[in-house]
This record gives sequence, C-alpha cells and structure tokens, in this order.
Amino acid sequence: MNQATTGTLTQGVHHIGFTVPDLAATRAFFTDTLGFEQIGEVPDYPAVFLSDGRIMITLWQAADPANATPFDRQNNIGLHHFALIVEDRAALDAMHERVRNSDGTRIEFAPEPLGGGPTRHMMCYIPGGIRLEFIAPAT
Repeated sequence: MNQATTGTLTQGVHHIGFTVPDLAATRAFFTDTLGFEQIGEVPDYPAVFLSDGRIMITLWQAADPANATPFDRQNNIGLHHFALIVEDRAALDAMHERVRNSDGTRIEFAPEPLGGGPTRHMMCYIPGGIRLEFIAPAT
C-alpha cells in the first residue's frame, strides 16, 4: 500500500533511540542476548547503532548517568515501552529464558496470553531500565 491508498504520510519505523546510563551494558544486551548486529558507532558522541535486520536501535550514553532521571512509565511523558516480535510461542519461551539469564535485566512478567487471546507476550526491563515487550503472534 502507498500513501494514496492508506492516507498516511509515514512508512513505518526507521529507528528507535534511547539514552542509557551504561552504553556497554545495553549494547551487550542487544548483541549478546538478542543477537542484534552493531552496524555503526560514533565514539565521540558516544552512540552505537544496532540492527536485527528489520529495525535499528540507536543507543546514546547519558552525559551524567548518576544524576539522570530513570525511566518511569507511569510518571514521565514519552516512552512507555517498546515491543519486538518473535516468531512463535517456542521462540517467546526461549527469549524468556535468555532474558532471565541476562545480566542487568528484570522480568516484569513471564510469557502469558495478551488480552486473553491466543497471542502471547512477556515484559521485561533491559539494562538501562528501559521497558521491553516481546510478542509472539497467534499462529
């Protein structure tokens, strides 16, 4: 579909950017736990660019992590969470184990039905305190 048939002016997500307190730890989560590839870096900024082949994640190092405001989905305007798709229920269960065993992460809830339907999801906090959801669409 194009703009003429949908009426929209955008064409999907290009990238998502996050400021993080520990660039190395958050990069390691994406590369080591999720299998993302580092596709770029700006050491002086400092920032890294990561991709799973479909979406790009940009990570920036917070200038003063000790005094940065931590993520609070209930009280800060902006990002509540972001969600990544996994292939199926087995992949979601495997992801749960990988995240559970990854340093600096916290599982908010294990895989469960989304809204009572056949789609399943889980929620966690990744290094840097960002809230991430994994979704396994119903098949």
